[in-house]
Amino acid sequence: MMTKAPEDAFTAEPFVPEGGDLEALRRAASGCRGCPLHRDATQTVFGAGDVDARVMLVGEQPGDQEDRQGKPFVGPAGKLLDRALAEAGIDPGEAYVTNAVKHFKFTRAEPRKRRIHKAPSLREMTACGPWLAAELALVEPELIVVLGATAGKALLGSSFRVTRVRGTVLEEEIHGRPERLVPTVHPSAVLRADDREGAYQGLVADLEVGARLLP
Repeated sequence: MMTKAPEDAFTAEPFVPEGGDLEALRRAASGCRGCPLHRDATQTVFGAGDVDARVMLVGEQPGDQEDRQGKPFVGPAGKLLDRALAEAGIDPGEAYVTNAVKHFKFTRAEPRKRRIHKAPSLREMTACGPWLAAELALVEPELIVVLGATAGKALLGSSFRVTRVRGTVLEEEIHGRPERLVPTVHPSAVLRADDREGAYQGLVADLEVGARLLP
């Protein structure tokens, strides 16, 4: 009788260590096989930042650069996000950045061609949820900034629409903890926008709503 591979269960739960610090979580996540995405990705891209960070920023998933370097938000979108945070009055160095999904999901038009980002499914987001829950429990942020629709669906459910609630303060229970959240667009959406400057100013304005929540 064939035994099922761990990824067929679509949950990271068996890979998440109990009672570990962020470094222990990061080490354990590097071997996660909680869903099939680990097969094609270069490596797990875990969250980065201080355990005492006041703000946690949650994006969708690693991009091409993040997958190669093993760190979140190191590509063009990450640089734009740092600039927007600073402009809004949030020190990027005091933020913890992570993604709802820890492996890069992509497609290729042809072999050896550029890897094209593909949005993770709700099943893949749910499978990765235990890692996000563990990060939240350790960091205990005062504010969660939700970057884009996928992160919003992972945290707040499949009915989430970023255009409906961006720039507002939400108070919800997330993974058993009462949290304050401010949703906004993902910085990569700003880079793709026709009116890039207008989209950037919209991102800064949303982040300023979050900054005002921090005493």
